[in-house]
Amino acid sequence: MRALHIITGLGVGGAEQQLRLLIRHLPVDCDVVTLTNPGAVADGLAADGVRVVHLGMTGNRDLTALPRLVRIVRDGGYDLVHTHLYRACLYGRLAARLAGVRAIVATEHSLGDSQMEGRPLGAGVRALYLAGERLGRVTVAVSPTVADRLRRWGVPAPRIEVVPNGIDLARFRFDPLQRHRTRQRLGLPEGAYVIGGIGRLTAGKRFDVLVRALARLPGDHWLLLVGGGPEENVLRRTAHDAGVADRVLFAGERPCVPDGSPGHDLPSLVFAMDVLASPSPEESFGLAIVEALASGLPVRYASCPAIEALPPHSAPAARRVSGGADAFARALAEARAAGPAPRAAPEAAHHYSITRSAARLMDVYARTTSPSLSPSPQEVTAS
Repeated sequence: MRALHIITGLGVGGAEQQLRLLIRHLPVDCDVVTLTNPGAVADGLAADGVRVVHLGMTGNRDLTALPRLVRIVRDGGYDLVHTHLYRACLYGRLAARLAGVRAIVATEHSLGDSQMEGRPLGAGVRALYLAGERLGRVTVAVSPTVADRLRRWGVPAPRIEVVPNGIDLARFRFDPLQRHRTRQRLGLPEGAYVIGGIGRLTAGKRFDVLVRALARLPGDHWLLLVGGGPEENVLRRTAHDAGVADRVLFAGERPCVPDGSPGHDLPSLVFAMDVLASPSPEESFGLAIVEALASGLPVRYASCPAIEALPPHSAPAARRVSGGADAFARALAEARAAGPAPRAAPEAAHHYSITRSAARLMDVYARTTSPSLSPSPQEVTAS
């Protein structure tokens, strides 16, 4: 099988890194088209031997990109087209149909209750999304929560498949030597209690809550933020105003798969943490939380559909926190008071193994490309 993945961009982000990890585990000949921003993940895919094409799209309304994308799909002789993220789903599904490909899968990575990829969920966004969705055959939700949101939006239930995000358990298996080396490299004092935060530094992630929580905790608590984004300067000012700037470390973007820089990737930074905190109130999955659990970390979170979909005993070190800085400060103090526990992956982390997710996606691919699959009413209407 030959498959083409179309994604909006390939900077360091959850959907982008998930795509690279999936391609590594899919028994499929895959190429990738990125509409914009061929960043670090594009470099990683190329290093893995995957062909990556940058379409050079200049904006959401750059309609000249469509015929170029149609040619790429048609010339590639692909059996299936798989789209990721809002803009790529709109252009990719239409291009695939125009190129004669009917086996079209789209993954919905980031649909929240009030926003999608930072866009407010107004009537216009919903109408355009549903119009594009009808051009495909299957929409993959990364969690049951996202599947419920899709159904409420108007996507027919038979067209939705749940394929959770996956993690590389071996990459996140706790390494005490890496922990020691990474903490030394970061300049952390002996005995520092490190609170971790992982994700795009955007307002919606609410990392300012962690900065303000740090100001309510003893001076041996540190905050390690892993990720880049437009709110970094705002967070630095918040830390300065709160009097904790000297205890907040900004590690920048880090890949979750090998990039040729041992000791500088995401797992090594997770090993250096003592607890992971996620104050984001609206997640579609909670990948950083599951990765932290895989390294044996306790986690404190505001929203994590991945954990909420499982029985409580599968992630005993995960606790939900309701509220702002005061609530997180109390929760983090309680996590420290509980003392260190063995850094072993709980059942929840094994549930989200990337090999398991890849196998489920292959089942979706097999059904989507099956000659016996008759077109849905939506497909007939769209034709």
